[in-house]
Amino acid sequence: MTVSAPQPTTLQEELAQLKKDKNAVILAHYYQEPEIQEVADFIGDSLELAKKAAETSAEIIVFAGVHFMAETAKILNPSKRVFLPDLNAGCSLADSCPPEAFRKLKEQYPDHVVVTYINCSAEIKTHSDVVCTSSNAEKVINSIPPEKQIIFAPDKNLGKYLMQKTGREMLLWDGACIVHEAFSLDKMLELYKQHPSAKIIAHPESETHILKIANYIGSTSGMLNYVKGSEHDTFIVATEAGILHQMQNDVPQKTLIPAPAKEDNTCACSECAFMKMNTLKKLYDCLAKETPEIKLSEDLMKKALVPIKRMLQLS
Repeated sequence: MTVSAPQPTTLQEELAQLKKDKNAVILAHYYQEPEIQEVADFIGDSLELAKKAAETSAEIIVFAGVHFMAETAKILNPSKRVFLPDLNAGCSLADSCPPEAFRKLKEQYPDHVVVTYINCSAEIKTHSDVVCTSSNAEKVINSIPPEKQIIFAPDKNLGKYLMQKTGREMLLWDGACIVHEAFSLDKMLELYKQHPSAKIIAHPESETHILKIANYIGSTSGMLNYVKGSEHDTFIVATEAGILHQMQNDVPQKTLIPAPAKEDNTCACSECAFMKMNTLKKLYDCLAKETPEIKLSEDLMKKALVPIKRMLQLS
């Protein structure tokens, strides 16, 4: 008698089987929904995921994140197929830096070194000398000879923070992330009064007045490591609320409080609507149907790869 193998019973189990059948890998950002993080092969911030994308031997990459992240994965893997569950999952920060306007600014300052935060379009990367993430931005800026002037784009808040940290003057593009500019200082101070022993941790994309009251400022992975290594047991977390899933998994005994947003919303925190466009069902359909696929011209990928490789070498 032939006994058939038990059939997968959940979408997550079906997805696991599909990955195996297609030699696919799922990369997910910390800001994704918990159920997506749970099926991902790798979870990380922009730098960690860029490294994983460069190292993977999988034939197919499904990027559970936003558009510029999937573009970066494709640039690092031009011969592989890269998919994004929802092509509309964009980025307010990347959108704040239109390529044509940025090109005109660069033409005005031809002697400046152009450093761009990875949260920008592939086309903006082609106008860059080196890319950075929040994890390695300070290192990248410090690697540039002091006599060289710098254009930093697109995040003005991260740029201001780096100027303060490195002592370098930079010409800043006037861009920002709507998620990290949504935190309310008044509400946060009120929250701190209720939890006076809490440590405030913040992402450097946040506005200066938020960073001034933070006990720790760092990248997404930096914040996770800080909470894991700290002797304190309560934290107010000023970044996209999706990070709380992994953070709570790492420190189940600690109290994590999302920093309050200016606007009233269901979670009373700051969430990226673009990140949340991806769902487990879209992720499954994306891999099953092999669409939508990220497609970039060979010329664009070659040009954009140069500053990304420089970043990875520095990292």
